[in-house]
Amino acid sequence: MLNPNVVVKNIVQNQTVANIVSLLARVLIAYIFIVAGWGKITGYEATAGYMQSMGVPAALLPLTILVEFGGGLAILFGLQTRLAAFGLGVFSVITALIFHGGADDAINFMKNLTMAGGLFFVMLYGAGKISVDRFLEGHGV
Repeated sequence: MLNPNVVVKNIVQNQTVANIVSLLARVLIAYIFIVAGWGKITGYEATAGYMQSMGVPAALLPLTILVEFGGGLAILFGLQTRLAAFGLGVFSVITALIFHGGADDAINFMKNLTMAGGLFFVMLYGAGKISVDRFLEGHGV
């Protein structure tokens, strides 16, 4: 009998498929952080007010933007990917606890924890071949 897990494993072990899936995964993970970071830039005052209402100093907003927007771009391009993934993973857990800990926001709490899990996998396995990291490590693309 055919084991579906082995079939998928054989497909993704093809180097071309692995490269494309790795790039697609980074794009999908980065998307939410780039959009959220950009939203904080364009809605700076509103975001600062929201942070303060949750007990977080508005002075941390520039750092938040750097982590979200900058980290999202780093993941997207595969630049310092392991560091960016670790930082965004920790950020996702912290923001889940601070901003989404209430019973009425359980979906966003779980979403943040899920993103952290995916980001920690990226931290473990890196950006893949189609990345700036790969180029900077001297392997080319």
